[in-house]
Amino acid sequence: MHPSSLHDRRLDRLFDALPPDRPFTRAEARRESVSDGHLRELVAHHYVRRALPGVYVSSGIPDSTGLRCECLAMVVPDDAVVCDRHAGWLHGAQMVLAPDEHLELRPISVFRTTRGRRLRNGLADSGERALANEDVVEMHGLRVTSTLRTACDLGRSRYPANAIAAMDSMLRTGSFTKDDLLRATATRFRGMRWVSTLRAIAPLTDRRSESPGESVLRLRWIEAGLPDPEPQLPVVCDDGTVAYLDIGNRDLRYGAEYDGAEWHSTPEQRDHDWARRESCQDTGWLIDAFRRDNLYGRHADADSVMRRSADGRARRAA
Repeated sequence: MHPSSLHDRRLDRLFDALPPDRPFTRAEARRESVSDGHLRELVAHHYVRRALPGVYVSSGIPDSTGLRCECLAMVVPDDAVVCDRHAGWLHGAQMVLAPDEHLELRPISVFRTTRGRRLRNGLADSGERALANEDVVEMHGLRVTSTLRTACDLGRSRYPANAIAAMDSMLRTGSFTKDDLLRATATRFRGMRWVSTLRAIAPLTDRRSESPGESVLRLRWIEAGLPDPEPQLPVVCDDGTVAYLDIGNRDLRYGAEYDGAEWHSTPEQRDHDWARRESCQDTGWLIDAFRRDNLYGRHADADSVMRRSADGRARRAA
């Protein structure tokens, strides 16, 4: 028998002694007679990978925030709490993750309730934070900030666009109401960083926005000083079909939509968008479509475009 075959069989036997479908610690491996040296071999030959110091997982298990939380739960102290974007993801608000984070996960946001102590490892972005008892729940074996506290933390952002997108997404979980959010923002977080953003944006939140782009588009509409926008506004077309606009105003008969790259890029998707908007415009509506560059960055112009279109509709109605 070829020596390499013997080597592979030995590694196979070592690997078979380890948990195949969950993370495990170095101590667990030792109990199964898999030494530290064996683990190094298994890592080198891609049987397992090291998730963080002292915690390993089969290489066949895909990376995910949930898996990382399982890994952290095996080693974090009792006073460590998952918070911010990753708490939101665990609560079901998937769109609170950073752009493209579903492709390459970033360090988990973890804070400790004990002053002067930080958690340091490659999977955690750690710090300190004051949390009340009602701010913390248990999920996946970890302590996690509640949905309401997570929404408030995400709303305390330097950038209003990030704040409204995150808080809209948290509202869509259905576990708290807008009134709950407004009460929390009015009575808590005094003196905390970016609380002014939280308190300014919380009254503008709306669970009907279905993507971060739609949330930011609504913010740009409001910043342009236009009449109140209605998210997911239904328009009955001449053929009887109903088209739902991302945002719009019935009095102006004006709507705006966000064409994100994921759902509005292929020829088929663009043809569908054109046909749907054409049907709405045949009934007397004006619709503007915006992409990411219209909403973000130095050359963002969504507010001026919407203001110009809305002014034109108002003059026409007069």
